Amino acid sequence: MKKFLLPLLFLFLFFLESLFVQYVPADLFGHHQITVPHFLFAALLFLMMFVGMKQGIIYAAIFGLLFDIVYIEIIGIYLFLYPFISYLASKIMNIMQTNFFIAFLVSLFGIALLEVGVYEMDHLIHVTSLDFMKFIRLRLYPTMILNAIFIIVAGYPLKRMFEKYAVTRRDE
Repeated sequence: MKKFLLPLLFLFLFFLESLFVQYVPADLFGHHQITVPHFLFAALLFLMMFVGMKQGIIYAAIFGLLFDIVYIEIIGIYLFLYPFISYLASKIMNIMQTNFFIAFLVSLFGIALLEVGVYEMDHLIHVTSLDFMKFIRLRLYPTMILNAIFIIVAGYPLKRMFEKYAVTRRDE
């Protein structure tokens, strides 16, 4: 049963993101603001930080592909960005000490990289016509605030759960 707990948590967060978009008012942070929940990606980054790089990147690739298949017209954007940013975050965590505050900052940095990467890809293939400054004002700032709130609320329980999971994996 414990083997299925981690994938079920990530599936729950995957569905929670779409439910959040569907049921939370669009003008949560003001008129014409775009908020994008990245709850799954934040949890994947926490997994990578508190369990291990290998497992974090594997889950990031799996759920990046799932995200591309379900939500995106072009397969490969999230399949590439989730593991790549997870890898970059793991290299940052090798330099920094692993505590909640650093995990919070690295997760926000990863989410910002993800948002900018998706924007740049959309801009490159002409899916969006927003200029970069408008993107920052209308989408990046509200997205960062929303995901910071999520990490503050759910980060510590995720950290504790992943630390326990890492200990049980080590004992096996």
